[in-house]
Amino acid sequence: MQQAILFDSNTSGAMTIPEVAGTLNVSEASVRNWIRAGYLCHNHGAGVTRDSFDNFCSNVVGKDKLTGRANKSHVDDHDHGALVSKTRLALKANTNPADLAEEYERSLSNSYRNREGIYYTPEDICEVMFSDIPGPFSGHTFCDPCCGSGNFISAAVRQGFPPENIYGYDTDPVAVEIARLRLYQETGYSSGNIVCADFLEISSELKYDAILTNPPWGKKLQKREKERLGSLLGAGRSLDTGSLFLFASIKALNNGGTLALLMPESFFKIATFQDARNRLLELSLASVRDFGKPFKGLLTKAQSFCAIKTERGKNTTHCWKKDDDFKRPQASFIKNPHSIINFETRPEDTSVISSLYGKPYVTLEGSARWGLGIVTGNNKKFCKDKPGDDLMAVYRGAEVLKGRLGEPTTFIPADLSLYQQVAPVELFEADEKILYRFISSDLVFHHDTDKSYFLNSINMLVLSEEFPISNSHIVDLFNTDLFNWVFKKIFNTHKILRADLEKMPLPVEFLQGRDEFTEEELVEYYGIKRGEDGTYRAE
Repeated sequence: MQQAILFDSNTSGAMTIPEVAGTLNVSEASVRNWIRAGYLCHNHGAGVTRDSFDNFCSNVVGKDKLTGRANKSHVDDHDHGALVSKTRLALKANTNPADLAEEYERSLSNSYRNREGIYYTPEDICEVMFSDIPGPFSGHTFCDPCCGSGNFISAAVRQGFPPENIYGYDTDPVAVEIARLRLYQETGYSSGNIVCADFLEISSELKYDAILTNPPWGKKLQKREKERLGSLLGAGRSLDTGSLFLFASIKALNNGGTLALLMPESFFKIATFQDARNRLLELSLASVRDFGKPFKGLLTKAQSFCAIKTERGKNTTHCWKKDDDFKRPQASFIKNPHSIINFETRPEDTSVISSLYGKPYVTLEGSARWGLGIVTGNNKKFCKDKPGDDLMAVYRGAEVLKGRLGEPTTFIPADLSLYQQVAPVELFEADEKILYRFISSDLVFHHDTDKSYFLNSINMLVLSEEFPISNSHIVDLFNTDLFNWVFKKIFNTHKILRADLEKMPLPVEFLQGRDEFTEEELVEYYGIKRGEDGTYRAE
């Protein structure tokens, strides 16, 4: 489970707005308001700078009514009623619908986009996604279940789908009007197949040969509503709106039909999407693509898949990255922990991963108690840079080094009842525990025997007594270059998540009878070699 923490100032890389929001347990709109208010420094194309975030956490976060002040002072919204009226007048005035679509999309505020999960698809991405599906299309039906103002519908016309075979659904009536008018202008066909309706509610009644769309990402729905839709669609635990549209689209797809969706990067990697990935991998996964970060104001990557509704068999998947493409067996994704679709990883890399999982191993899953560090709720109030009466030393993430702790630079009152969140004291006081940085590109672990306390830029685990591998061996394994390399090739995130650590294969056979080991011995045990460039290859 992803945990909400405060990032350490010395971990690498800028932070996305969703990462800041998740860390501070606030809405993305609040983060944007803080940026406009000058509390956070945001560099477009890079993200929120680490220095401004650290200063914010140290000197601002926790102040009473901060969120309220930010939201009241800088309302990131638009008058939707006025926008609707303006757009409908333009429609009646025979304004070019393609221009009107662009203007309508541009007029939607960031808070509205975030709330509704709306990020309209650029034309070039639509064209590339269509290039992945097999033609010809003259006798086939096409559907965009989240058609917006019609970008995919216009692309379907250019690809040769007959206008009478093109269908679209959206819950925004103005966008639907624009999409319908665009189709008429481009083909002369007045369609009754582009309608204002919730595709999730009616998908079981529909059937199409090709479905392409960019579904809402993370649309804000009530928990009960998500659970109801998840039950209706058989979505399991994958209840993000993007996942719900995947399940609904598969229901509405004819056998042998093609499905292509544009999704956030998290869909392909994060454990909460596993049920959705499992369902996708039951189909024949033809291709996956990385489009980088095409949406203004959204720093997550956009990535697509194209799948055919047939049994997967021994299918290969075409993987497209920025300057590279290659094919991988679809089965290599199915074998991954959480069915992660790590399509940036080349086939020769997956052979190394298979070498690790091919040896006898155990995992941490179900064999440890986990906790995060102290959440003070107000770092400016509680955190001091010098020791003093009734203060205790606490460590920050940057002070966890591989195999050791640096000198603590932060001191807080020893009364733990003062703080917003504190893990069970018995975890801090354990004779042995393992500490690791949470926000990091690298695995950085330490075996703690000093009953150290720390802030929530550090996570910890306490092994069960019967676990067959020692604390020191686990720390040594995770600190190796090999385990760092493999972890990145599988999970490729800037967060060290418990769910991912619990899937790493710990070589119990190799460690039996050893007090210590070298990385060379570990690499030799797995039958792999390390190249001069730091990559690993199976022999």
